[in-house]
Amino acid sequence: MSSVAVKKGLGASAWEYLTTVDHKKIAHLYLGTGGFFFLLGGIEALFIRIQLMKPNNNFVNEQLFNEIMTMHGTTMIFLAAMPILFAFMNAVVPIQIGARDVAFPFLNALGFWLFFFGGMFLNLSWFLGGAPDAGWTSYASLSLRSEGHGIDFYTLGLQISGFGTLISGINFLATIINMRAPGMSFMRMPLFTWTTFIASALILLAFPPLTIGVFLLMFDRLFGSNFFDVTMGGNTIIWEHFFWIFGHPEVYILVLPAFGIFSEIIPTFSRKRLFGYSSMVFATVLIGFLGFMVWAHHMFTTGLGNVANAIFAIATMAIAVPTGIKIFNWLLTMWGGSIKITVPMLYALGFIPSFVIGGVTGVMQAVAPLDYQLHDTYFIVAHFHYVIIGGVVFGILAATHFYWPKMFGTKLSEKMGYVTFTLFFIGFHCTFFIQHFLGLMGMPRRVATFLPGQGLELGNLISSIGAILMAVAVIILLFNVVITSIRNKKVGADPWEDGRTMEWAIASPPPFYNFKQTPLVRGLDTWWLEKMEGKKELTPAEPLGDIHMPNNSIIPFFISLGLFVAAFGAMYNPLNSVGDGKSWGLPVLIIGLGITFGSMLIRSLRDDFGYHIHKEDLLEDDKGGKVG
Repeated sequence: MSSVAVKKGLGASAWEYLTTVDHKKIAHLYLGTGGFFFLLGGIEALFIRIQLMKPNNNFVNEQLFNEIMTMHGTTMIFLAAMPILFAFMNAVVPIQIGARDVAFPFLNALGFWLFFFGGMFLNLSWFLGGAPDAGWTSYASLSLRSEGHGIDFYTLGLQISGFGTLISGINFLATIINMRAPGMSFMRMPLFTWTTFIASALILLAFPPLTIGVFLLMFDRLFGSNFFDVTMGGNTIIWEHFFWIFGHPEVYILVLPAFGIFSEIIPTFSRKRLFGYSSMVFATVLIGFLGFMVWAHHMFTTGLGNVANAIFAIATMAIAVPTGIKIFNWLLTMWGGSIKITVPMLYALGFIPSFVIGGVTGVMQAVAPLDYQLHDTYFIVAHFHYVIIGGVVFGILAATHFYWPKMFGTKLSEKMGYVTFTLFFIGFHCTFFIQHFLGLMGMPRRVATFLPGQGLELGNLISSIGAILMAVAVIILLFNVVITSIRNKKVGADPWEDGRTMEWAIASPPPFYNFKQTPLVRGLDTWWLEKMEGKKELTPAEPLGDIHMPNNSIIPFFISLGLFVAAFGAMYNPLNSVGDGKSWGLPVLIIGLGITFGSMLIRSLRDDFGYHIHKEDLLEDDKGGKVG
């Protein structure tokens, strides 16, 4: 098994990634694919802002604008933000808890490929008759009357992708509960692991309502049922409940891991233990709990009544309390610390005021009478972008710089990172701060143009210029990634020199088995404790022995591919409500499901016991060889 490292050819590398079940390679897949969708969603956002740069603009027509707006929101939430966060969860969490992999490596790969094929299916709508056009929320009253197959791409693509997300959430829960190293109690877990744990629990509870709602909408569209058709006894408001019971916890599914990332970055570069660790943990749990009690604040204008509105208003105000606890704890961590300014730390410093603005405007909307005025105006657009970009995207960009050395063994340029941060930060506030005032002046959401002489011209121009600045920042980041990859200048295990948790104790990038010996956890900030005692390695909890590893498998790829094929058959089945069913629809549906269930059957019947890395190979690896 030991051999000198050899460079793999392109075909061998592609096959390695197609079949891998290694959480670190799956992290690369999530980062690459999520990054691609992030660029796609960003281009869609740029088109929206170019269209709204001046009154009566005709850069795109109204129908295309609706499609771009719908796909921008859907892509950014489901196909960019979540997968990129999954990339960092996969890369970091198993190592932070001292595990050699996630609990179910096969399912980890399956979760990625389901997301991949779901996202590709959704985006094929651009080339096959038009993208979905009913907004990212796809309210049933609009989506049932949408012509063409855009909404069908939405329902089928999100179901495939959603199954992958659900599988990944369950996998992380099982990993964190069962695979922590000896000595790592729950109250010794790093904050990023804690936020991953709570976000995974939210996925487990929030995705089933979305899955049910999308499933019923699919049946209304493709098979002639009437769950949401009011003229046939259905109820369109039920869709809103299904969607927002998922949709509001989804905000915390996204923002909690970002909180966890900043809870790692701020202590590292303040060279100080996180202030109020226990209160941070309980605040995270409380946010997860309260996140399920606020969904109807998205529905204050639907006529639920004063009692329902009051209850959800109070719950919405209450959720600001644990978030406020986190803000003060981050500030107090920096207070008195020996702060080192790096690119990740700059994003952390920019995140705090940006996210606070988003939180304050959220509490404003908790007041139901005010929400009646603000609802469906650009004030809402400004609010949720301050939360999602000011919280989640800042967290993603911070983690990209912070964890890049650990994932790839090279360090992104700090100079280019400073330029990226400066342009992105200024562009972000230019784009969205002014939108609060546009909303207060009465500019509605989801409109493809506006009239001159209403006082909206300057605000929209400033907003569009800000979006261009953000685009330039992302281009510089891409250039940074390319240059860093070409130079390939390797860094050590702890490139920031102040790493506190266990991922900074092993090589960058980590070996495929993570730890030769399972580490012993002796307290919070395990690696920091070991360094303070002058140790160069983690204290092992076991003697050196053989390591059991899972085999790679192509089956997750084929299970997902089968559903991708079946989705086309379902969409063009002879019964669909669009009236363009094809004779080949049903056979393709059956073939696709046959590929999926056949692959599952092969997996069930085939004995796959994995393989062992022998102790002798690990010792050989220590001498400079490579286990492979």
